[in-house]
Amino acid sequence: MNAINELPPARLNAEIDRVFGLQQRRKLELRDTTAEQRLEKLRRLRAAVMAHKEDILAAAHSDMRKPRVDALLGEIMPVTQAIDLALKQLKRWMRPQRVKTPVNMLGTRGEIRYEPKGAALIIAPWNVPVFLSFVPLASAVAAGCTAIIKPSEMTPALGAVIRTIVADVFDEAEVAVFEGGPEVAQALLSRPFDHIFYTGNPEIGKVVMRAAAEHLASVTLELGGKSPVIIDESADVEAAAERLVWGKLLNGGQVCVAPDYVLVHESRREALLGALDRQFKAHAGAEAGQLPELTRIVNTRHHARVQALLDDALSRGARVVTGGQSDADACFIAPTVLTDVPPDAKLMQEEIFGPLLPVLGFQDLNRALELINEKPKPLALYAFSRIKANVERILRGTSAGGTTINHVMLHGLHPNLPFGGVNNSGIGKSGGFYGFQAFSNERAVLRQTSRISFTRWMMPPYSPRLSRLMDRFVR
Repeated sequence: MNAINELPPARLNAEIDRVFGLQQRRKLELRDTTAEQRLEKLRRLRAAVMAHKEDILAAAHSDMRKPRVDALLGEIMPVTQAIDLALKQLKRWMRPQRVKTPVNMLGTRGEIRYEPKGAALIIAPWNVPVFLSFVPLASAVAAGCTAIIKPSEMTPALGAVIRTIVADVFDEAEVAVFEGGPEVAQALLSRPFDHIFYTGNPEIGKVVMRAAAEHLASVTLELGGKSPVIIDESADVEAAAERLVWGKLLNGGQVCVAPDYVLVHESRREALLGALDRQFKAHAGAEAGQLPELTRIVNTRHHARVQALLDDALSRGARVVTGGQSDADACFIAPTVLTDVPPDAKLMQEEIFGPLLPVLGFQDLNRALELINEKPKPLALYAFSRIKANVERILRGTSAGGTTINHVMLHGLHPNLPFGGVNNSGIGKSGGFYGFQAFSNERAVLRQTSRISFTRWMMPPYSPRLSRLMDRFVR
C-alpha cells in the first residue's frame, strides 16, 4: 500500500509503523548500492514522470487551473532536469574525495565518503507539488536513502498522480506516499527519520524543526519569505517590468521566490508603474470583468487571505495602479500593482504568495538596504542595475538565500547553483550536488599509512624538548 486516505488514528499509526519498519530495514541494504543501481531507479522515475505527463497536466489544471505552460515549466521541467543532471554526475558525486595532508599529519591519508543518511521524510507543499516531491526524491535516491513523501492535501489531484508514479517505480519498503491532512504530517513527524526535507512557511517550519529535534534528525527547510526587488536609477525599466510580470504571473504568484515587493529609485518610479501597467495588461488581460487563463489561487481560504492583504492595504491609503478585480467563486484575483503602501500594512509584513505587487520608492540606496535588513532574511533578492558598484553594494549589504541580477527567479532554475534560504527563509541547500549532499553524511575517513605515527612522540611523560617543539608548532 503506497497511500493512506482518511484512516482512523489507530490504523493510520499502525500503517505508518509498518511502512516505516520496512524502510528501516531497507535503508541498511541501500548503503551498499552502487551508482549504477541508483541510476537505474532514477531512469525509471524519469520515465514514469514522462509517461504520466498528461495526467500531471490535467491534475494541475483540476487543482489550480494551471495553464499547460505553467505546469510544464513549474512541475515537470525541474524534475527531468534534476534527474538528468544526476544521471550525468552521480558517479562523480559518490566518489570518495581526497583531502590534503598537513605537515603534522604526515604518514596519514584523509578522504570524505558520502554515505546515505538513511530514512528520509519529504513534506511537499501545494504550490508545485510534483516538483517539490520528486526533485528531493531524486536527491534521496541518488544518495541511497529510503523516503516517505507527504504531499499537500490542498492539491488532491496532483497528490493522486504522485502516489501513482511512486507505486509504478518503487517498492513501498523504499519509497511510499502518505496522503492526508495535518494529522498525517504530525504522525509522520513523530517517527525517528534520519533526515526531513520540508517546503512551506516558516511557522510550520518551526514545528518540523521541533519534531526533528526530538530525534536529532537533520533538516532541509525551504521556507520562503518576502523576496525584495531593487531597481536603481540606471536600470532598464521596460526590461525590469517585463521580467517582474513574468515572475509574478507564473503559478499565479504562488512561488516561494516570486518577487514580493519592489523598491524603485524615485527618478524611475512613474516610468516603472507605467511599464508594469502595460505589461500586465498585455500578458494577463487584467481589465475589468476579464478572467484570463492564469493559475488560480489554490482554494477559497487562500483567496480570502490574499484578498484581506489587498483590502487592508487599500484601507490604509494604498493606490491600485492596475488590476484589483476579484472573483471569490473562481478563486481569482487579477494581477495587481499597488503604490503608496504604508510600511505597517499587512501587505508589507506577510509573505503574499499571490498576484499582488506593492511598489515603493526610495531616494538613497542605503535606505533601501535598511528597509530590507529590517525584515527577516529573504529566500531571494533581485536587483536591476547597470552600475556594478551598486550591485556589489546590494550583495554586500544584504543577506538572502539566492540572488538574480537583472532578472527574477532564474537562479532557482540553474542546476549547478545551490537553492535554499537563510535563517527565517530556510536551512540547508538543495538542487544538484547540493541535494545529494543534503541526504548524505559526509563521513571523514583517515588512514594511517606509515608504520610510524607522530603520536609516538606525544606520549607522557612530556619532556621540556617536546614542550618547546609544541610551542613552535602552535606558533
